[in-house]
Amino acid sequence: MHMFKFAALALPLSLVAACGQIDRTPVPLTEKQSAMLMKELDGKVAGKPVNCISDFSANNTIRVSDDILLYRVSSRLVYKNNLRSSCRGLASDNDIMVSEQFGGQKCRGDIIRLVDRNSGIPGGFCSLGDFVPYRAEKDRD
Repeated sequence: MHMFKFAALALPLSLVAACGQIDRTPVPLTEKQSAMLMKELDGKVAGKPVNCISDFSANNTIRVSDDILLYRVSSRLVYKNNLRSSCRGLASDNDIMVSEQFGGQKCRGDIIRLVDRNSGIPGGFCSLGDFVPYRAEKDRD
């Protein structure tokens, strides 16, 4: 009887172990992606990372790469989010980005799923990291 319980527990654990480690090493940015990032953050200084931002503030999303999202609040404030794992296909901007979140905020750990615009077939998924505010230097007091 105890052997069956052990076997029932061992199988799921061995399947998880077989999946291996997820590679969390970001892919280097292309020249175009670097230029986009520099343009958005030019003249701004990084602040202390925060766990959540208001949905109201996060309505202008910029897909820099499969690893980086920007949330532009205004010309003077942009939040940079380095995703916790790469979201394959995010940078191409061909798929619809669906956020799975609770309440009126986007927070570290919230899930983003990609859905094909034409077929509705689910694609990649990833989770948000910390939000680093970049403010224009005049705003820093």
